[in-house]
Amino acid sequence: MNILLIGSGGREHALAWKIAQSPLLTRLVIAPGNPGMASLGECVAIKVTEVDKLVALAQSMNADLVVVGPESSLAEGIADALMKVGIPCFGPTQTAAQLESSKAFTKDFCKRHDIPTAAYETFEDIDAAKAYLKTLPAPYIIKADGLAAGKGVAISPDLPDAYAELEAMMSGRFGASGARVVIEEFMTGEEASIFALCDGETALLFGWAQDHKRAYDGDTGPNTGGMGTYSPAPIVTSALLDITQRDILDLTMAGMKAEGNPYKGVLYAGLMVEGGNPRLVEYNARFGDPECQVLMLRLKSDIVPYLLAAAKGGLKDLPAPEWHEEAAVCVVYAAKGYPDSPIGGSIIKGAEQDFGDGVSVFHAGTSRAEDGSLLAAGGRVLNVCARGATIKEARDAAYEAVSKIQWPGGFYRSDIGWRALS
Repeated sequence: MNILLIGSGGREHALAWKIAQSPLLTRLVIAPGNPGMASLGECVAIKVTEVDKLVALAQSMNADLVVVGPESSLAEGIADALMKVGIPCFGPTQTAAQLESSKAFTKDFCKRHDIPTAAYETFEDIDAAKAYLKTLPAPYIIKADGLAAGKGVAISPDLPDAYAELEAMMSGRFGASGARVVIEEFMTGEEASIFALCDGETALLFGWAQDHKRAYDGDTGPNTGGMGTYSPAPIVTSALLDITQRDILDLTMAGMKAEGNPYKGVLYAGLMVEGGNPRLVEYNARFGDPECQVLMLRLKSDIVPYLLAAAKGGLKDLPAPEWHEEAAVCVVYAAKGYPDSPIGGSIIKGAEQDFGDGVSVFHAGTSRAEDGSLLAAGGRVLNVCARGATIKEARDAAYEAVSKIQWPGGFYRSDIGWRALS
């Protein structure tokens, strides 16, 4: 098969790493890719939002499948454009992708279909939003309606902070994405990330993990796109999976189909779990980042048949995927200043050495200098990942690899996996 993979981050590097292992693969092209992916396929310098150019590339290489990594491509309608020219796409249509691209769409959808989630209201008027905040107890959850690179959620401890976050969002911090906001009740419990592959009819469970959203140790600091993950997550029990399948995933699949927007691709359900009962925090229309990295390390099955079945139909005919019994941990190495103002351009040494079996370093935001040096070129720059017999062993291996990388311009959390280890 000829496969086109769209994206340039750590999630896409992990997908490329796994796809490249498939015996079904003939040719892998990545647009635009990054320095870490260059050894896995052919990198072509096309931006993920340049839909017409991406479709032309897929046609020119006779692509049998296009795998979409980032949400921005989906929001631009890449799946719709590929559908028109008859090329299978792993990813939802622009309308179906609203499950991620619009928080208000998803909250209203959940209300229509009795999917458990936090109580909420949606606002475009800042005075009305402030008045609603006064009726809620602290802390306060404020979400930009549109895409904001995983940073469009504020958790405010008091009203003055909530007002400041609200004003920043609605006055342009995230551009048009913050013109409308969703204010939710604060949910208590433990977070879990559950993934399902979907073909418009079936939602097939495809792994789970736990993310660390706050920037600093002890779950402090600003919200980020994710500072580290581990899998499996002890919070995810067989009972929790059964409830999530019945009360969240299956209802979502049926509801989207009934509304004329059958969902295809991967559906990432971010959950808050309390007393064994999950409530939906958010949906993502793509593999989580950095959750995807630990899933790819643990996935034993060939991923390509599952990606193709999600795009073309027939997931119900495939067996449940097989997983390595080992645990996996991912530590995000981010540029100083992330998430607000990451400092780019610093040199990274030692990230491309051989760290031994079970350790993989995925590039999330890197570039090459003219002399070949590896440079920081994003907020989250490296994903240092490892497998081990236990979460502790995997974590120790990941942090040992981190210690061998020389990058004064970066920082990382030192407590990834603390919930599982405690």
